Amino acid sequence: MTRALVFPGQGAQAIGMGKALADAYPEAKAIFDEVDEALGEKLSAMIWEGDVETLTLTQNAQPALMATSLAAMRALEVEGFGLDQASYVAGHSLGEYSALAAAGALTVSDTARLLRTRGLAMQQAVPVGVGAMAALLGLDFDTVKEVALEAAAEGEVVQAANDNDPGQVVVSGHKAAVERACDIAKAKGAKRAVLLPVSAPFHCVLMEPAAKVMAEALETVEILTPRVPLVANVRAAAVTDPAEIGALLVEQVMGSVRWRESVGYMAANGVTEIFEVGAGKALSGMIRRIDKSIACRAVGTPADIEKLKS
Repeated sequence: MTRALVFPGQGAQAIGMGKALADAYPEAKAIFDEVDEALGEKLSAMIWEGDVETLTLTQNAQPALMATSLAAMRALEVEGFGLDQASYVAGHSLGEYSALAAAGALTVSDTARLLRTRGLAMQQAVPVGVGAMAALLGLDFDTVKEVALEAAAEGEVVQAANDNDPGQVVVSGHKAAVERACDIAKAKGAKRAVLLPVSAPFHCVLMEPAAKVMAEALETVEILTPRVPLVANVRAAAVTDPAEIGALLVEQVMGSVRWRESVGYMAANGVTEIFEVGAGKALSGMIRRIDKSIACRAVGTPADIEKLKS
């Protein structure tokens, strides 16, 4: 069975995530300690005992989700389900950073600092209330691209941002244009069009200021060749070259997350089992809708790991 490891993005955060892993595995606890030290604050306390509104702030959610994913990764390694058994890694948006850290391309400390910078830069790129994102359910990616073209008007931007699965595409841009896209999508047969509870319009050209910040930030860290190939969001294909990975991480800030195609790429290259490593089960649901032949397992708690061993 050929396995890939995938890492969740924003929206999966929850108070208490990773706590059971840290209690059960010293190696998992060490990840949270390292992230706390890298950021110069007790992010772990915010994750385990804070309020969800503070945790959901982009600059907190991004390093917090990475820490939880890497804690789960360390626990998997302890139990013999490590990277040596995987053919690919991939991550949804910020999850791409978790994937690179898991594959040894970035240190945990550098990843935490990069994600804190990324979260702040993405939040500051567009004033709160100016942008929006919406999930359009029941339309394919090409149709949503047409919807976005039709909805963009009067200098306003709206783009197809996340191609999540065959029936779920997320659009991002100016709030009024996103709302127009929702109406147009319904007229074209969308089952639902739902505004998302996000604080900024990610993965569209409005994020250009954040892309510039990330280009500078990524210059300050060393990216190594990952121990297994990364299936990159914006390319939906495997990459291993460190310079290319850095360039794609910058492109990813404004580019579409091609998740449906990324899963398709892994399936076409022999992947039959995927572990979703970290908080939540959103990616597992998407993967099942993309390719029912892939066995999916969400691994975010000691109980999940026990099931793998049985």
